[in-house]
Amino acid sequence: MSHSDQTIPDIPDAPNPVLRIVRMLWADKFAFVSALFLLLILFCAVFGPLLLEDVATKQNLRGRNAPPFDFSKHWLFWLGGDALGRPLLARIVVAAQNTIFVAAGAVFFSLLIGTSLGLIAGYTSKTLSQVIMRLADIIMSFPSLLLAVIVLFMLESSVFNLVIVLAITRIPVYLRTARAETLEVRERMFVQAARVMGASTKRIVFRHILPVVFPTLVTIATLDFAFVMLAESSLSFLGIGIQPPEITWGLMVSQGRPYLTTAWWLSFWPGLAIILTTLSLNLLSHWLRTALDPAQRWRLENVGKKNG
Repeated sequence: MSHSDQTIPDIPDAPNPVLRIVRMLWADKFAFVSALFLLLILFCAVFGPLLLEDVATKQNLRGRNAPPFDFSKHWLFWLGGDALGRPLLARIVVAAQNTIFVAAGAVFFSLLIGTSLGLIAGYTSKTLSQVIMRLADIIMSFPSLLLAVIVLFMLESSVFNLVIVLAITRIPVYLRTARAETLEVRERMFVQAARVMGASTKRIVFRHILPVVFPTLVTIATLDFAFVMLAESSLSFLGIGIQPPEITWGLMVSQGRPYLTTAWWLSFWPGLAIILTTLSLNLLSHWLRTALDPAQRWRLENVGKKNG
């Protein structure tokens, strides 16, 4: 057979991590749409204030409580205007930054601290493990929203304080999960082999145990992102979260509450943004649970190859 007759490998089937993830997402249409929506929200959070902050804060009393779907006006007023004549669409886009930043910051710090403490509690001495678990029990003895309310009443209501408070309340979730997973993984054969070969505790924890535990924690973090976002919205709705002139979706819902009977859209649109983002995170979490499980991943890969 001549060189020109040799079979050329199929490029799309080459090992490409990005293409593989896209194919697995496409295999679950709900997860695919959810990922696109979350990318849109992320774009709004990053670039929204740069593009629309001036428009979102400029008052126009002629457009006070302007109704939605009036296409004769500027496109930013298609969702209506608020009590000061500011376009709701622009304000929702700008408010995405604080809402997403608070949720992402709280989840990141709680995941980092909780996972670290969970690994320590699951692999070190029993005494240290008991101390760490009692600390988690103390935090969990207070309802998360009640603890946040108490702390925010004592401290100034700011984005940083809100992130810290919400992160503290979510640490036990990751701590207990990481500890339980570590206690199970540490008895597996590959960990025992690494210990016999003289691997240090640090190497065993971070090179052998953490990669096995981390996918479960990522799935939990995706669900927890939605919970923290709802918690932030609840605190802002109660008036002890982020305060004006800063803005979040929960604060917008709170500001529209007095006008529910006359201008329902003031609370409806930011509330819908919260619902859709939370729903998308839950659907993506379901997809992650399958994609990160080696025993179940083949379902998405086979469907993705057929559709591709």
